[in-house]
Order: sequence, then C-alpha cells, then structure tokens
Amino acid sequence: MPNEYQPLLTNENQMNNSNATDNPNLYQTHHPKNLLNFKTSFKNAYKSSSLNILLIFIPFGIFSAILGMNETTIFLCNFISIIPLAKLLGYATEELSLRTSETIGGLLNATFGNAVELIIGVMALKEGLIDVVKASIIGSLLSNLLLVLGLCFFLGGLNHKYQTFNTISSNTSASLLVMTIFMIVLPIAFNDEEKNISDKDDREIKFSRYTSIIMLIVYGLYLVFQLKTHSRYFKSTNNNSIFVHTNSMEYESLTTLSYSFAITLLIIITILISICAEYLVDSIDGISQNWNLSPTFVGLILLPIVGNLAENITAVTVALKNKMDLAIGVAIGSSMQIALMVIPFLVIVGWIINIDLTLVFSLFETVIVFVSVLIVNQLINDGKSNWLEGIMLISAYCIIAIAYYLL
Repeated sequence: MPNEYQPLLTNENQMNNSNATDNPNLYQTHHPKNLLNFKTSFKNAYKSSSLNILLIFIPFGIFSAILGMNETTIFLCNFISIIPLAKLLGYATEELSLRTSETIGGLLNATFGNAVELIIGVMALKEGLIDVVKASIIGSLLSNLLLVLGLCFFLGGLNHKYQTFNTISSNTSASLLVMTIFMIVLPIAFNDEEKNISDKDDREIKFSRYTSIIMLIVYGLYLVFQLKTHSRYFKSTNNNSIFVHTNSMEYESLTTLSYSFAITLLIIITILISICAEYLVDSIDGISQNWNLSPTFVGLILLPIVGNLAENITAVTVALKNKMDLAIGVAIGSSMQIALMVIPFLVIVGWIINIDLTLVFSLFETVIVFVSVLIVNQLINDGKSNWLEGIMLISAYCIIAIAYYLL
C-alpha cells in the first residue's frame, strides 16, 4: 500500500510496500504460528530506519523548552526530533494500511501522509503566525516540486541517460496542481478587484473558506478516481510492486508490526510530533532574531525540511535505483496533497478556531508557485527525465531561496 509520496492506489492485485522502511531485510516470511509480539514489533520499528538514532533528541527538545533554555537550543532539538518521528509515522501508517482494504489503506495514507505539515500548521495558527503558516505551505510545495524532483532527475540521470515513468499518474497529479494556480491566483485577483469595498477583508475570508471547501471536495473525488474508478491506470511501469495474494498467510508475510503495536505507535508518534511542533513554533520568533532570519524564510525553507526530509531521502534513493514512478510520487504526489488537502484544511481549521487564514498570498509567492507548476508540468509531459532537467529545477529552487533570504 502506498504512502503519501507514492500513488495512493495500485491495481487490485498489487500493493507497493517498498517505502514503508529503508531496511528491506525486515520483510521476511513469518510462519503463521509465529505471530508478531510486542518485543518483535518494537525491534522491527527501531530497525526500520537509520534515522531513528535521532530520536534521542526528543527528551532534549522537550526538557529544553520546559527549562526555558535559549530559543536556538529549543528550535534545533525539536527540529531534529521531528525528522525521525515523521519517518516512523509513515512506517506505522503503512503497516496499518497493509492490514486493511485498499480503500481504507488509501484513506489512512491520505490522512497521515501530511500529518507533520498539518500539525505544524495548526500549531502556528494557534500562535497567530499566519505569515509562517503561509510560508511553510508554499515552502513545502516548492521543496517537493523543485528541490526533491530536481535531485531525483539529477542524481538518477547521472547513472541513466534517460529515465522513464508513468505519464498517466504523474500527469493526473500535475493537472490537479494546476488547480493550485487557480486557487492561489484567483484570490489575489479577487482582492485587487474588491480593493475599494469597505468589507473587503470579510469578503476575502468568506471567499477563501468557500473555495477551501470546494478544494477538499475535489481532493476527495481524486481519491475516488485513484482508489476506485481508474486505479488500473496508476500501475507502475518500473516493476516496483510486490504481488500480494489475498491469502492471509501471504498477506501476513509483508507486515512487520502487530496490529495493536502499529496503532499504539501511531498514537504515540502523533502526540510527540504535536508536542515537539508546539515548542518548535514557539521558538520561531527567537530563532529569527538570533540568526537574523525573517520568519517567512524560516517557514519557507527550514520548516519544510522537518516534515519532508525522510521522504526526500527515499525519493532520491529510489531514483538512483531507476524506480522513477516512486520518485515522481514523492515530489508531485505530495505537492498535490499539500495543495488540495493541507492548504484548504488549514483554512477550515482557522475558521473553527477564529483565526482568519485566507488564500490571498503575496504577489511574489503567487508568481513563484505559478511558474514552478508550469515548469514541472512541461518537464514531465514526455514521461522521461535526465540530469539537465534536474539542474534546472534545483537552480530555480536556489534562486527562490536566495530571494527570500534577502527579503
């Protein structure tokens, strides 16, 4: 079953579990009587990723905030803590997905796939850091579309003259990203059109909230499209899938955590991410002053690293193995989910907690999203990639980062 950076659906007889963990030796056939217990599950979870060594920073991050240490220490410890937690969150979600139907598994991945971005966004909203929320959203989009996809194209292209991928699934996600342009460009045009009206701010808020509801509906219909009606079109062209029989013994052989342990792990990780994210957001103002960085730069460049680093490493790894469908899924699939699900969801959450988050971004943010989506759409249309295309995307990201640093 795929996670946030893979196609959410495969065809009826295929599931992709190659990204649940970066330790493929965990997936060994278990005798049906040798059920997974707590000890075995805990061992498998700990060995699932080399990033788990960074979990040692969790207590340091929490206690540094409780003891009122300087903002730099609080920010760095909690920043590093969330990276392995994000990896484990995807791993636990994947394990639960393997024990459910494809529909439920797809919904689980869709729900928890961008949980880190959602949690950080909600915490920033509670603190009233609207500019940071908007910057982190744009930053996640740009990081996936330009930096991650660029690294995949470049590093994969060094070993292969051309790499191919499934154009149907990638173009579907890319086409939905065009809706992002519509969602971001239209509000700023609406804002300009209504600039002389006294209740302009109220109209902007209502327009953003109603638009967000529609975007969430579109995202839900996309899940139906990929999970049910057109799932066969999302079959990988790179032989990346593991064939899974419906026989329970075969199915059980792919799982590495017990059902109860996976649920418990998911709950614990979500709580820990919420705690670390709250301390992380609280230290943004201090870190901005200490490092002479604008809160917008922190949100645009630094915060996306927290939620995306584990997935980014996976994307580059599979690109080096010429599994470009998975790599494309990381960059474009995740960006599409951020655009259609995370952004509207945060607007609705702001509505609930009486924080006026709108879809009216700055002109500069609107332009860079518009150009980035158009560039990516142009590069993936032919279903092939090479290292020069990767350089183009990476260069674009670096230029944007420099611009925000100087703002």
